[in-house]
Amino acid sequence: MSCEECKENRVTIPYLVHESDMSRMERIIKRLWILLILSIVLLVGTNAAWIFYESQWQVNQTEISQDVDTGEGNAYVAGIGDVYYGEGKAEG
Repeated sequence: MSCEECKENRVTIPYLVHESDMSRMERIIKRLWILLILSIVLLVGTNAAWIFYESQWQVNQTEISQDVDTGEGNAYVAGIGDVYYGEGKAEG
């Protein structure tokens, strides 16, 4: 097909149709930007809420020191607000 045949088969679109299509696309893009920003804000908010929720709990710590040869020593166990001290012989 030659260039002359292409020019003859060309369909012209009125300028009004082009402008309406462009304005519709601008509105869609604006809505997409708003949704993107909203989703980023919600993601940061949910992550901050989750970090705040998880920071409310206390950490359990367990430290036990005993003599390897005799199995005797002091044991220190810290639970949620509970501290235990004791002396004794290791079992096992």
